[in-house]
Formats: sequence, structure tokens, C-alpha cells
Amino acid sequence: MPTTFPSLTKRNQIMKSHYPPLDVTQLRAGYQKGRDVVKGISLQALAGSVTTLIGPNGCGKSTLLKSMSKVLAPSEGSVSVNGESIHHLTATEAARLVSMLPQHPVAPEGLQVGELVARGRHPWRRRFGGLSKTDQQAVARACTETNIAHLVDRSVDSLSGGQRQRVWLAMILAQDTPVILLDEPTTFLDPANAIAMLQLIRRQAEAGKIVVMVLHDLTLASQYSDSIFIMKAGEVISEGRPKEAFTPDVLAHAYGLHAEVWDDPTSSGPVIVPRGLSESSEGINLKPLS
Repeated sequence: MPTTFPSLTKRNQIMKSHYPPLDVTQLRAGYQKGRDVVKGISLQALAGSVTTLIGPNGCGKSTLLKSMSKVLAPSEGSVSVNGESIHHLTATEAARLVSMLPQHPVAPEGLQVGELVARGRHPWRRRFGGLSKTDQQAVARACTETNIAHLVDRSVDSLSGGQRQRVWLAMILAQDTPVILLDEPTTFLDPANAIAMLQLIRRQAEAGKIVVMVLHDLTLASQYSDSIFIMKAGEVISEGRPKEAFTPDVLAHAYGLHAEVWDDPTSSGPVIVPRGLSESSEGINLKPLS
């Protein structure tokens, strides 16, 4: 049975207003003074929506996500939730508003799955004492949503890459923040599990959350996103709904890629079919294997 993707009309119908919007204004950020990787990016993500950042390797996608949380302080600009600057809050206050799954998270050796998921409750826990009933319910709910309840007593070290990715997402869901930032959440997942993961992410938006994620699969980004931001060299070169943002010219400019963009009558987003490197592409020089 073919996968049925949610229509944009349906997505708009289920958007909620009980979570605050995320507002990023003229953000600049980097790792060395005077050398910004992110160069003046602005975006607003609405409650109940999924915004996806795409672009070639090294264009600043991960840096942008980090600077939208307290992981990396911007050199200029602001990031606010409900008008309140994230970078003016304490770490605990910010962690109650924004959660982030980085690209390559590492769990302490020997940690059990249930213990890792419970770490998502850190911003909400009492200073002393164990998990409250609310914490326990949030952890159980996150494990059920991500289908890892049967793994809670296993060591994270013993899991496959795909299982670990679901465990990390469960930790983020247990944190229960209005804004969720995900850096390549489908890493290590086979096609079926990648779609299951994206459907789960869409359900978070349907519940009123704000999701901003990084993806490399252009068609999956198109099918599961409300807004697309295409980046190159630290700047946004195209943005809008998937049908607006994805064009052959934009993909040639961003990736040096010759690609066809096909309308998909079953969904709101187009299908992107790479055909090769564009004539203007400088190509990618791969070193021969020794």
C-alpha cells in the first residue's frame, strides 16, 4: 500500500495556538570571532508546523540549529519564544522551552535506555529527589510513542544505530518542550523506519509543537514539511512551502545538481529526482580509496 502523506490543507486545519511561535531575527553565529557560519538568517516557525532546513554539507544548518538553542550563543540577532529571548534565560528556563537532538549524540557508557529517556525530564525535576509521577508519565509516554518500551532495561550500548536514534528522540519527547530542534533525525534509519520517524515528528506538530529539523533527503523534506529553508554558505537562498522553495534552478544553485521536480498529486510537496551534476557544478573531488 503506498504511503499517504498529509495534505497541506489538513496540516493547516490541525495547527494549534496554545504554544508560542519561534522567532529568529537576523541571526549570525560561528565558532571564531569575526568568522560567522550563519549570516543574518531570519525565520518564524508557527505552532503546529514543521520547518525543515536543507542544503549542502557545511552550509551552516547545524550551526543554525545550535544557535537557536543555548548550545551556541549568536554573535548578532535574536531567538525568541513568545517574545522572550532564549539567550537571556537560564539554562533550565531555556530547556523548558526548547529541546534539541544534535547530529551525533553520545550516551555515557553502560547507561540504560530508561535512564537516558528520563534525562529529558531534567529541566522539570525537583532539585532533590527522584522522578515525580508527572515525570514518570512523560517518560512512559515518550517510550510508547517511539516504540521503545520493550528496550527500557537494555543498555544503550547494545542497541543498533536505528534503535538508538529512537531512544534519543524519546528523550527529547520526554522533555516536553513547545519547540523541538532535530538535526538529521532519520540518521541510521532504513526507509521504512525513516518514514515512521517522520510520521511521529509530524504528530508532534499536530499536537501543537513547533518542529525545526535538518534533513538531507529532499523528497522526504518536501513531503513532511510545512516550510522549507534552503541554505548555501550560511545564507538562505530559497524559502517557502515545498512547491515554492524547490525549483530546478534553486537546486542547481544550492547543490550544483541537475534535478527534476515533479508534482505529486497525492501530497502537498513535490518529488525531487536527481539526474546528475549541473553544468555549473564544480563537482565533488573524492579521493581514491587506498
